[in-house]
Amino acid sequence: MNHDTSRDPSELHVPVLLQRCIELLAPVAEAGPGRPAPVIVDATLGMGGHTEAMLERFPDLTVIGLDRDTEALALAGSRLARFGERARPVHAVYDEIADAVRGCGFDGIDGVLFDLGVSSLQLDEADRGFAYAQDAPLDMRMDQSRGETAADVIAQAPEGRLRAIFERYGEEPLAGRYARAIVAARAEAPITRSGQLVDVLQAATPAAVRDQRHPAKRVFQALRIEVNGELAVLERAIPAALDLLRLGGRAVVMSYQSLEDRFVKREFARRSASTAPAGLPVELPEHRPEFRLLTRGAELADDAERARNPRAIPVRLRAAERVRDVR
Repeated sequence: MNHDTSRDPSELHVPVLLQRCIELLAPVAEAGPGRPAPVIVDATLGMGGHTEAMLERFPDLTVIGLDRDTEALALAGSRLARFGERARPVHAVYDEIADAVRGCGFDGIDGVLFDLGVSSLQLDEADRGFAYAQDAPLDMRMDQSRGETAADVIAQAPEGRLRAIFERYGEEPLAGRYARAIVAARAEAPITRSGQLVDVLQAATPAAVRDQRHPAKRVFQALRIEVNGELAVLERAIPAALDLLRLGGRAVVMSYQSLEDRFVKREFARRSASTAPAGLPVELPEHRPEFRLLTRGAELADDAERARNPRAIPVRLRAAERVRDVR
């Protein structure tokens, strides 16, 4: 697949919570006496905004950047070429983080950054089919080189599976109604474009609900998560990333919807809790928490950033630091 790398990624995408991410990762991104040169994984490289800022700020840092989207990788690779071997773009889904790190010659890392969800590139390119506001082929694959499309799911999934997808991944209260409407509509003609799907959903939505919210928002989110296996990938990726962190290493995760944030919160809480049995008079070293939380709850973007960059509005940032090495 040919990619246009002439576009300037900095004009296509404004990194969310950039300064806060750098602040949280700074203690592990700077080389210190007796410490090897630091390595951070940007597990969601996108167009390279966070990675570029880190490489500019920390001259001894190497960043391994993962992305499943070959178009994003091409753009980021062009943007980061000036950093030479300190920037290592890798075509991989982020649950393949351990293999990617080993493939780059490292056995552990000092930091990891996840900026979850759909990228600006994917949202803004109409022909990718992610945005319900633009008519396009129903694709929604982050990696367009493999896997079934959203149109495939809409065409083949039984009504019960469609309902389950919309309920689980979109938390859509009208999931059953929408699933029935899609099955009825596809019997008349194939649903292959986002505009067709929006029309079906609009027609199936009570007027009172249409006045409150766009009926396609949750359905499109659910289809995107299903097509890309996002939650299953995340549930493998976060534990794998935490396991790779050296003592003192830090993980920073930005989520944009409640399903992702709930899992991150739960995993961070589990890793930062003591495993000592109740009633034990002294906590043994092997029961001490592996991590400590660096944020109180989830941090949000401030009003200025939300006004400047609307994509920062739903972000929830959590961070943790390894305080006991079990590797």
